Amino acid sequence: MTRADDPPLGPVVDAAPARRPEPVTLAGRHVVVAPVEPAKDAAELFAATSGPEHARLFAYLFTGPFADEAAFRADIDASVASPDVVPLAIRDARSGRTVGRASYMRIEPRHRVVEVGSILFTPALQRTPAATEAMYLMARHAFEDLGYRRYEWKCDALNAPSRAAAARFGFRFEGVFAKHMIVRGRSRDTAWFAITDDDWPRVMAAFERWLDPANFGPDGAQKRRLDDIRAAL
Repeated sequence: MTRADDPPLGPVVDAAPARRPEPVTLAGRHVVVAPVEPAKDAAELFAATSGPEHARLFAYLFTGPFADEAAFRADIDASVASPDVVPLAIRDARSGRTVGRASYMRIEPRHRVVEVGSILFTPALQRTPAATEAMYLMARHAFEDLGYRRYEWKCDALNAPSRAAAARFGFRFEGVFAKHMIVRGRSRDTAWFAITDDDWPRVMAAFERWLDPANFGPDGAQKRRLDDIRAAL
């Protein structure tokens, strides 16, 4: 029985933990998200992201740009060996070429919370249906297969493209943690975003309607924006 002077408490939830992510293959129409193959991924990602013209790709990441393929390979090997992250490669579904990478991180199965991060999209992947599909596949796996109830996205508060991407993908902005980190000798304020299991059915439906081939014209242009589809649901 609840008394009038009892302190307010959150709702009772199933306390069973989520499954911990593992290297997995998630196949879509445009991309396959798959376990890392360090030699292949280092060679193909370095070729697509090396040079001063691509340095901006790494401006807000914790590592890179890399001086050579060996340095990229060492970074990939370190992520594979880390117990704190599950790195995945993003590969073009037709050619098999590695066009990006992303990781499950800050993994808390007990609380059913996981983050997607360390995202690197090569120029060939950026602003394409394939990039959206990769994020959809990883989110769907976290909610539908692993049983998480909160899926997070964090970025440097100054990283306007990342903040815009999070909002487009359906993550809700939750605020900025001031002086949250020191990265490469610079102070970082961190913007926090999340999708919860309450949000997910609507977010998933929007992803699937946007990715439907019928949403694209003969020239590949979208007919309806992802944001507009989600707002109409």
